[in-house]
Amino acid sequence: MNRRPVAWHTATVVAVRPETATARRIDLEVPTWPGNDAGSHLDVRLTADDGYQASRSYSIASAGEGTRLVLAVDEVPDGEVSPFLVHDLREGDRIEVHGPLGAFFVWAPSPDPSPVQLIAGGSGVVPLYAMTTAHAASDDSTPFRLLYSVRTPADVFFRDELAALAARDDRLRLDLVYTRSAPPETRITTGRLTADSLRAAVIPADQEPRVFVCGPTPFVEAVSGWLLEAGHAAARVRTERFGGS
Repeated sequence: MNRRPVAWHTATVVAVRPETATARRIDLEVPTWPGNDAGSHLDVRLTADDGYQASRSYSIASAGEGTRLVLAVDEVPDGEVSPFLVHDLREGDRIEVHGPLGAFFVWAPSPDPSPVQLIAGGSGVVPLYAMTTAHAASDDSTPFRLLYSVRTPADVFFRDELAALAARDDRLRLDLVYTRSAPPETRITTGRLTADSLRAAVIPADQEPRVFVCGPTPFVEAVSGWLLEAGHAAARVRTERFGGS
């Protein structure tokens, strides 16, 4: 993990595209960006014509030393920032970003040989996706597993990229849980994660995995509690949670 200077930067939007029906992927070029570790986040600040400012934090879906950043923002209908980012932001627009932020919820190659278990709920996959791509680009031999809970197949962030990563990299296992509907060809039973289904789906506690959990607050609280009940050490479980934005 690198210690990088934190500052405000001017970012230019270079590409936008739908991610899901309610989310948008945003590519930013930030010439002064110092790079960021996988799992970092940043603040986005918007300024209205009358001078009113609103700022919200978003996980970064990219990692490394470059000046190109990727965000994937899910709309909160009554939010102050996300509706603008999802519906109104255009290529060529400039916004202010503050970061990189976060030193606790990050992954980087390390001498620790224990496996890594990632657990995501909804858009909480964004920083975990950055971890999977950083791991794939490294020579780190650590086994990775990503357990990703979503409502339907249409709600999967980075669907094609995650499938391609899992297909070509035998260090990564991808497990999808659908709470409302699953692809008919898979014959997967739908339903929310439970303590029992979580225990069956993740790396066992006796292997002492490093665990990263990200998603809405109720999801993270439930999952982290079940992990502790299953014998995972609290010091090995790192969490990131979010609310409205």
